Amino acid sequence: MSHSAHRRTAAAAALALAGLLTAAVPATAAGGPPASAPDSRASAATSPAALAAPDIPLANVKAHLSELQSIAGANGGNRAHGRPGYKASIDYVKAKLDAAGFTTTVQQFTSSGATGYNLIADWPGGDPNQVLMAGAHLDSVSSGPGMNDNGSGSAGVLETALAVSRAQLQPEKHLRFAWWGAEELGLVGSRYYVNNLPSAERSKVSGYLNFDMIGSPNPGYFVYDDDPAIEQTFKDFYAGLGVPTEIETEGDGRSDHASFKNVGIAVGGLFTGASRTKSSAQAQKWGGTAGQAFDRCYHSSCDTTSNINDTALDRNSDAIAHAVWTLSAGSTVPPGDVYEATADVAIPDNGAAVTSSVTVSGRTGNAPATLKVGVDIKHTWRGDLVIDLLAPDGTAYRLKNSSGSDSADNVIATYTVNASSEVANGTWNLRVQDVARYDTGYIDSWQLTF
Repeated sequence: MSHSAHRRTAAAAALALAGLLTAAVPATAAGGPPASAPDSRASAATSPAALAAPDIPLANVKAHLSELQSIAGANGGNRAHGRPGYKASIDYVKAKLDAAGFTTTVQQFTSSGATGYNLIADWPGGDPNQVLMAGAHLDSVSSGPGMNDNGSGSAGVLETALAVSRAQLQPEKHLRFAWWGAEELGLVGSRYYVNNLPSAERSKVSGYLNFDMIGSPNPGYFVYDDDPAIEQTFKDFYAGLGVPTEIETEGDGRSDHASFKNVGIAVGGLFTGASRTKSSAQAQKWGGTAGQAFDRCYHSSCDTTSNINDTALDRNSDAIAHAVWTLSAGSTVPPGDVYEATADVAIPDNGAAVTSSVTVSGRTGNAPATLKVGVDIKHTWRGDLVIDLLAPDGTAYRLKNSSGSDSADNVIATYTVNASSEVANGTWNLRVQDVARYDTGYIDSWQLTF
């Protein structure tokens, strides 16, 4: 991400960092943002399996898109419901999954006088009473081939499923992947699936992940604001990349997750934007062009393989795999008690450290060895910031060092601290200092989860 030309020189940044590192602070916090505390429906895992998600090869995802483009080209330029291009798309995906060892089922339904198809693929094994689903709609509109909408999500989910097969993954939960028909006519395929799923089977679905448009050419990085654990799983993935996210609002309720959410199933997902215009603030933090739609070819004939941003497609495909691996693993953290500070605290530019306090009371004994520290700091150059957790006795636990090369906005992450030597009750402080010039921000909120 580009920043303004008045940024400090590398030498100045190095001096600031060197001066800071002379402070004697115990570096006892675990590096990187782990999964946050889950809820009871779709909890994030902490077992080793949760850390083993592979990198999804972008070339493989793009190869699927090329096949879908060829299918559209050979069938009137689209892959719409009731058209031969859609059935050919189903056949392509099904053949890949069958060869990889999935049990596939083609579900038929009727809409607008034409036969529609859902494709369901089950990976053998896992607890049949805990089913994690990931899906995408495979149909396009009739006016174009639908490579971003929604070849991108369909290809990302397909390649994640094939990665499950390559890894011979044996998660605790049962994995089920789905490609929906007639989404463009009003979520017809996914609603048919959910409505025909007996209530006893619905109750076994612990979560549904939806991926509709994940390669927009002028992309944003949007996360569905639905199930808290699924949402945090995606946010943590992107925080690990240093990529800020926003809550998805443009398509809320307009894609297949709504079919599941409406019957009480936990849902979440990713989105890179459709016809809405990218703001200047969004262009500043994500790149791309302000004042232009996230996808200028939305529902148009130009939604071809040229209408894909490779970086967004690559990141989101990896995020799908991360969520599937994390949320399907068996060992989960039970819900903890959360203590939160929500008052904004301004962080002075290149100034003194500031603190925000949380008071913990009513607990016995010491804090846990896996104390979760959730941090939400809004700042225009996160590399300026040094962040510590201060225990009630004043002991400092380093969460984040400054870095002249860390040019992303904001710090939105969850850190794990071994605080087992600290008494739980008392006043805990988040201490933040901006150690270089020109950028400003504030502590938005932070929390401790015991």
